[in-house]
Amino acid sequence: MSPTHLKRHAQLVDDMAKARGLDLQEIALRGVLSPSDISDLVLSCTECTQTAACEKWLSEQVGAVSAAPHYCRNGHRFDDFARNSG
Repeated sequence: MSPTHLKRHAQLVDDMAKARGLDLQEIALRGVLSPSDISDLVLSCTECTQTAACEKWLSEQVGAVSAAPHYCRNGHRFDDFARNSG
């Protein structure tokens, strides 16, 4: 897997978290998310077949959304973070 591919998906994970109103760095600082967990999120994202659709969806979002698209391989994790962040 190329560094470019990993970087693209790391950005998608961060952008999806932001779209959900989540700050992964802040969640990690609270000890809820480890560096290994973040790697797992990115690796899961790299296995997605909807990358172009995800990029398009993310580009259309304004403000926080209540859910990731149904095809998001990390959607359930973002749901968990959102439930436990307040």
